[in-house]
Amino acid sequence: MSERIQNKFSPSIITDDGRFSGYGAVFGNVDSHRDVIERGAFLSSLAAWKTRGKLPPMRLMHGSAGNPFQHDDLPVGKWLDMREDTKGLWVEGQLLALDTDQGRRLRSLMAASCLDGLSIGWIPRKTRAGTGRIKRYLVEVDLRELSLVDEPSNDLARVAPLSSSDMAFERLRDSLATVKTATSSNYEAAAARLRTAIQRVAAEQK
Repeated sequence: MSERIQNKFSPSIITDDGRFSGYGAVFGNVDSHRDVIERGAFLSSLAAWKTRGKLPPMRLMHGSAGNPFQHDDLPVGKWLDMREDTKGLWVEGQLLALDTDQGRRLRSLMAASCLDGLSIGWIPRKTRAGTGRIKRYLVEVDLRELSLVDEPSNDLARVAPLSSSDMAFERLRDSLATVKTATSSNYEAAAARLRTAIQRVAAEQK
């Protein structure tokens, strides 16, 4: 049975192309279900998703699983990156179909802080009992999906501003990785992509 953890974020910083970033979960925090997620809880699941060449789906309000009146389980966007750091599960996502009524509506709701939560759908794999106000520690979880929601229950995890320099750094990192793994046959193409990324970053920082 899938469970959920909801986190608040600050969607007013969503970019024109629908990109945003933040924390889908925070380590060491007691949530409304009296659970505490331990560092490393997502590593196994993220590795499994990576082998499939994809990330968990981005849904609205968990689709029909979270709302009996919601019959559309199609993703509303895609997660571009998910990784653990010392704070929690950092995510970067992007709304899609912004030229449609639904896409424009979702972006407007996020920009107005009306749709200001993230909720993780997950299955516990390894837990240990807690004491006092802590019911259990989540040692390993299977991440199934990450939804945009309107009523978060955890105020500690927030989206960090995705500035132009942040996005530039991500592009440079990806380009450098491409060059690093390039063979002699495709090295020139990889180097050209890196050169283009550097030129774009330089232009953005002027």
